[in-house]
Amino acid sequence: QVQLVESGGGLVQPGGSLRLSCAASGTIFNVVAMGWYRQAPGKQRDVVAAITSGGTTTYADSVKGRFTISRDNAKNTVYLRMNSLKPEDTAVYYCNTWPNGVLAWGQGTPVTVSS
Repeated sequence: QVQLVESGGGLVQPGGSLRLSCAASGTIFNVVAMGWYRQAPGKQRDVVAAITSGGTTTYADSVKGRFTISRDNAKNTVYLRMNSLKPEDTAVYYCNTWPNGVLAWGQGTPVTVSS
């Protein structure tokens, strides 16, 4: 069974940066599109960025120009570089397959943007 482990979140001031990592076990990682999702308190979980197995990326309008998704297939890891963070980016961030999030969700990594 594939397991997803997210890390790298924390407390950061507005305008700051973080890099999230998602390590996936199993051999399917290299052939599937992966996404980063986030869920703020009281809101539904939404995708913020996705990357295909070939490296094509897509972003939610709210993070375009600020977030960068990348992947290292050799390490079964997908990353999310987040720059110019805003308070509205505060959420728990998860990774999963994209677009349907078919794997068991991990614990996520919380990101808090606050001064």
